[in-house]
Amino acid sequence: MAASSLRAAAGALRRACGAWSSRLGRRLLCSPPMAGNVQAPAPVGTAREQDRKARSGWQGGARIWEDAEQQAKKLRSSPDGELQRKLPKRKIVLLMAYSGKGYHGMQRNVGSSQFKTIEDDLVSALVRSGCIPENHGEDMRKMSFQRCARTDKGVSAAGQVVSLKVWLIDDILEKINSHLPPHIRILGLKRVTGGFNSKNKCDARTYFYMLPTFAFAHKDHDVQDESYRLSAETLRHVNRLLACYKGTHNFHNFTSQKGPREASARRYVLDMFCEEPFVRDGMEFAVIKVKGQSFMTHQIRKMVGLVVAIVKGYAPESVLERSWGEAKVDVPKAPGLGLVLERVHFEKYNQRFGNDGLHEPLDWSREEAGVTAFKEQHIYPTIISTERHERSMAQWLSTLPVHDFNATAHAAACSDAKVPSPPGDSD
Repeated sequence: MAASSLRAAAGALRRACGAWSSRLGRRLLCSPPMAGNVQAPAPVGTAREQDRKARSGWQGGARIWEDAEQQAKKLRSSPDGELQRKLPKRKIVLLMAYSGKGYHGMQRNVGSSQFKTIEDDLVSALVRSGCIPENHGEDMRKMSFQRCARTDKGVSAAGQVVSLKVWLIDDILEKINSHLPPHIRILGLKRVTGGFNSKNKCDARTYFYMLPTFAFAHKDHDVQDESYRLSAETLRHVNRLLACYKGTHNFHNFTSQKGPREASARRYVLDMFCEEPFVRDGMEFAVIKVKGQSFMTHQIRKMVGLVVAIVKGYAPESVLERSWGEAKVDVPKAPGLGLVLERVHFEKYNQRFGNDGLHEPLDWSREEAGVTAFKEQHIYPTIISTERHERSMAQWLSTLPVHDFNATAHAAACSDAKVPSPPGDSD
């Protein structure tokens, strides 16, 4: 009888322990989700293990879950945590226009505040508008930032494109532009594929070079001032020379630190021509347009400079073809003031993704009016007023007689040492 009562009491104790363990399991399952990878405690099997864990401060796993809940509440109450939770980063491209006067080019020099660049102002505006966290501004790799082209000191752009990852906040363009100076504008935004890189995916770039037409006045018999007007015959001569650049050539003489046998010195030019001249504020100007796959540092300015030297009569036409050979040729570099990045092209990307139903083509026809307005308001007036007051083209033209277009490499180096740098030159 006593043994039977003992067995009945033991069974009741086991059923009571099982019921308590079941209630604890339901409590754990209904608890809020964990913020980290914390493992749930194993179920309590015996009263002895229960007593030992109670003495050590363990209270049925409640402490672990309470800590996790506090961390989750802290994350949700943080402004950055709220933004990251609601707005995942997306890869986009921005269409930029800027006047480069007063800037040391496009590309940011992290840690150097002495030479201000366009990207310094852009990154500051991105952080202040809430598109990117502050640490992404300090390390641009964190937002996968890439530009289509690096423009030199003083060079402007009407259609620069950069790719990066941002939080797509409301009214994003308006907020970014509110933190930018008037001579830098974001004119458009498009979503792109996650692996998009604006530099690598760019098929070609189109630049234009705006210059006063007296740059083409012949040194012996034409006037060399603002009263000069470009004749139809001279314009045809200019375009015949510019057309010689079309195709693939070795441009090692049109940049620095490139040897004549380096493969990267060979570049493909799709088109180059001079448009009809126009008059602004009593001075005649012309625009030279050039489209190519890619260009090296100073390449376009030297292409323009050599044609100007030939048209003015300082160099023979034969020097053009000779400049593509292995011999060193002293090629003059036109001022950076008139050079503008007009447009970048993504034909291959558009063919693959532009009509897939998920992505939009990188076509900026809807933004064309804004681009034109920016050029008329900021780029053209800056080039014209700077030329009038600083006479950068006129001063550069005065250095052409110093160049020896038949010079050897040694003579060219000596000649470079004699030629003064005109105002606004990227060197």
